[in-house]
Amino acid sequence: MGYDFLSGGKNHSEVDRKAAAHALRITPDGPAARQANRAFLRRVIRFLVSEAGIDQFLDLGSRLPTQGNVHEVATDATVLYTDVDPVTIRLGQSILAGSDRAGYGFGDATDIGTIDPAQLHRFVPGWGRRPVGVVFLGLAAFLDDATLTHTLDELYAAAAPGSLLAVDFDTEELAGHPQALAMMGPQFRMRPPAAFAPLLGRWAPTADGIVPVAEWRPEGPPERVPDAFHGVLATRPAD
Repeated sequence: MGYDFLSGGKNHSEVDRKAAAHALRITPDGPAARQANRAFLRRVIRFLVSEAGIDQFLDLGSRLPTQGNVHEVATDATVLYTDVDPVTIRLGQSILAGSDRAGYGFGDATDIGTIDPAQLHRFVPGWGRRPVGVVFLGLAAFLDDATLTHTLDELYAAAAPGSLLAVDFDTEELAGHPQALAMMGPQFRMRPPAAFAPLLGRWAPTADGIVPVAEWRPEGPPERVPDAFHGVLATRPAD
């Protein structure tokens, strides 16, 4: 829940706050970069709703559904959030209790088959039959190339033509913060921007391309933040 604290949220414990404070000491630009990533999500969702007509979303590896998350931006859409951490799932379900538009359940982002079919049918009833928005943020850095490409290809095969995928990548700029990288663990992967496009497989980037998240359809001059994250909106064309 340290991410929620750094994003300005309220759902975090003392342990989370201490961990976040340590992260701030070793990466003072971290909050700005994370907030730029969350702002990227908000702009993507607004685009999908207003210009692409998307009204159903599947958000994989969601963390907590707070601070400008999908259902808070797409106020008339239905959303299914998933994660594998039981504590996050329970808290997410508590936050969304009583909502008839958004649900939270278990789902391994690398295996679409682990999502409860009943939840998928309830909150993303058009899955596989009509276009939906797929959110895949904060995940690529924890997957090797083979797993990532396989996962995105499975999502491509399962989603209906016209569906759109939002995904981000962590760049090698993060190598300048070795202490922060140590906190991420040995599986954390940074990639050069040139490596991003091949990992998308059959997903086709929109004309906006793969760019630093602050430069994706900015509302005014792009924020001056480290280019630690690149983002892309990609579409599943008709076969």
